[in-house]
Amino acid sequence: MNNEKIWTKNFTINMVLNFMFYLVFYLLTVIIGTVAMTNYHASSSIAGILSGIFIVGGFIGRLWTGNNITRIGIKKLMIVSTLFYLVMTLVYFVTPNLEILLIVRFLHGLAFGISATTSGTLAGLIAPRSKRGEAIGYYALSVTLASAAGPFLSIFLYHAFNFNVLLIIATVSIALSLIGVFGLKVPEDLLEIKKEKTKFSWSNYFEKTALPISLVGFLVGMAYSSILTYLAGFSAQQGLVTAGSLFYVVYAIFILGSRPITGRLFDIKGDNFMMYPTFILFAISLWLTGAAHSSAMLLIAGALVGLSYGSFSPFSQTIAIRHASPERIGIATSTFFGLFDMGVGMGPFVLGFVIPYTGYRNLYYLAALFVLVVIGIYYFVHGRHGAKILDEYDGK
Repeated sequence: MNNEKIWTKNFTINMVLNFMFYLVFYLLTVIIGTVAMTNYHASSSIAGILSGIFIVGGFIGRLWTGNNITRIGIKKLMIVSTLFYLVMTLVYFVTPNLEILLIVRFLHGLAFGISATTSGTLAGLIAPRSKRGEAIGYYALSVTLASAAGPFLSIFLYHAFNFNVLLIIATVSIALSLIGVFGLKVPEDLLEIKKEKTKFSWSNYFEKTALPISLVGFLVGMAYSSILTYLAGFSAQQGLVTAGSLFYVVYAIFILGSRPITGRLFDIKGDNFMMYPTFILFAISLWLTGAAHSSAMLLIAGALVGLSYGSFSPFSQTIAIRHASPERIGIATSTFFGLFDMGVGMGPFVLGFVIPYTGYRNLYYLAALFVLVVIGIYYFVHGRHGAKILDEYDGK
């Protein structure tokens, strides 16, 4: 069992595919609000909706995929969803107005949600059982790398060239992904194919034991959306365009450097030992972003976002699946990431209405205060039980 290989052809291709799916998501989402205000004369609230509605579509796509992937089949669904993703990327070139752009963003998000969830399911199934944790850890780096490369390229290339250059890169990326999907060899018996549809039940979509930490994830995602959606506009306003693009590179570096250490501390010391500092660092990073008058300060904020927000996701996913039965771990995971993504998607809806009254700088100050409120919510839904959970582990 210990000789089982992680880096098989299937695993490597699937990891690259996931990187491409997320790269296109970041390439277009980071800058779409700025594009809407510049090219379509949209208000800040509409710009926020354009950013968020993609993630709403992704949330729906994730839920639908989780309940239908065994019935349709992994490779067939990945081919169709990647083709759908490519078509919707091409539609941006001929989008005439804001109304159509809203529809395109939603459908593009739907395609992303289906593609990314199918890829994630395949990663879990082809990972060797004896090395599943290690394999999934490597696979997750595809998202981390995309979260650095995507925003960096988005901000830099948009200001150096124009939005069409980003669309060309996005189109080529998904076209290559479609070719890559055909290179996957998925065994027919990897997932049991169920021809009949199951009766509707909320339990098919949500895991009850994962809901408390998923609620916290929803709120943290809303706070992070202030970075994802408005950092490009804020950094341009402050004359910090280069630092704004490098922000995500620094963010990714600190995720990559800290994850082995923070993950081990989380296992040894327990939830609260790591979660409370994570929240506090995230609040500080948002405050520093708002206070940034120099490139150095903005990049320090990026480092702290990597240490805090970058750690929140794996910690919370671990909590979400802890009490789920083995056959429901997948549903628990989709419950957490579904609500987490929905928070990132809903954030721009709310923040878009706030910005006209606060401006960018005060928006980040408010987001920092909001995270401090989330600490209290975390305590009531999970944190007050943290010591008991740690004692249970020590007794095993």
